[in-house]
Amino acid sequence: MKEVTSSMAGTVLNVLVEQGGEVSVGDTVLMLESMKMEIPVEAETEGKVAEIKVSVGDFVNEGDVLLVIEG
Repeated sequence: MKEVTSSMAGTVLNVLVEQGGEVSVGDTVLMLESMKMEIPVEAETEGKVAEIKVSVGDFVNEGDVLLVIEG
């Protein structure tokens, strides 16, 4: 399993995948908003989304786990 983590502090603007959905390397899995900028978070591995650990509107810190991909 591979954890997708936040590269910076920000607010979860949009979750673009569903639990059980398939993702490929480079797919944008969610959007963060930080300092009025939209920051895409991309999958670094392919597989199935095993768990989504955040919801829209959640504030996350750098290094927080956003979702888990198994594959």
